Amino acid sequence: MKLYSINAGHFKLDGGAMFGVVPKSIWNKINPADENNMCSWALRCLLIEDEGRLILVDTGMGNKQDAKFFGHYYMHGNDTLEKSLAKHGFLKEDITDVLLTHLHFDHCGGAIEKVNDILVPTFKNASYWSNARHWKWAVEPNDREKASFLKENILPIQQSGKLKFIEEYPNDFPANIMIRQVFGHTEAMMLPQINYKGKTILYMADLLPSAGHIPLPYVMAYDMFPLTTLNEKKSFLTEAQQNDYVLFFEHDPTIECCSLQMTDKGIRMKENFRLEEIVD
Repeated sequence: MKLYSINAGHFKLDGGAMFGVVPKSIWNKINPADENNMCSWALRCLLIEDEGRLILVDTGMGNKQDAKFFGHYYMHGNDTLEKSLAKHGFLKEDITDVLLTHLHFDHCGGAIEKVNDILVPTFKNASYWSNARHWKWAVEPNDREKASFLKENILPIQQSGKLKFIEEYPNDFPANIMIRQVFGHTEAMMLPQINYKGKTILYMADLLPSAGHIPLPYVMAYDMFPLTTLNEKKSFLTEAQQNDYVLFFEHDPTIECCSLQMTDKGIRMKENFRLEEIVD
């Protein structure tokens, strides 16, 4: 097995929304905001090469939206999904599977592209993985969350015939990958847990978008069920600290991975490092 960190770019979100009830005087030291209160965040995907498969976890925001849309999110930097794949010697056509942790636009927007004004799968040779519970939640969105579930990112996946639900193919993924589900951020978000070089790697998606969100009260205002997130964070962090897991962050602007330690303030980051620095 080989793992590759795939950076699909950086974007900006309101710092207050990202840190919830935590005051700006505290969170601004973690991820300093610009004059508009916006902080920079990564769109960091994960590519898993195993058993003849190339499995891409999440796809970033994509580039098919209009200027008004991107004016809200300030995409910046030179990284793109395609360039990051090419850096490791891969083409879009090489991807065999796309695992979407959830269907918010910053996680699945790159799954669909526009070609001659037609929406088609970006990865034409890949199966696209979701789960039935989250899919229903996304295509029948509540009023608070529907701005994050964009039909142009979601419906073409099903229309292409490439959509698969993990519960219908329980043995399809390689044995070194386990899919876990959480319910605080959105309904049935999927977290891949990977056995890699003797370590357990946990892809945190939006349960823990950055290392700055490790303290328990640091819960995003975007979360549908904040108390559920709080309990899920506590459970996962305890498990991860006790078993020496590596956490992989999708949105942290600088930190890819970290280990954990117990302190007098609770569980905190121990060491941070790049994915490529993990050795046997």
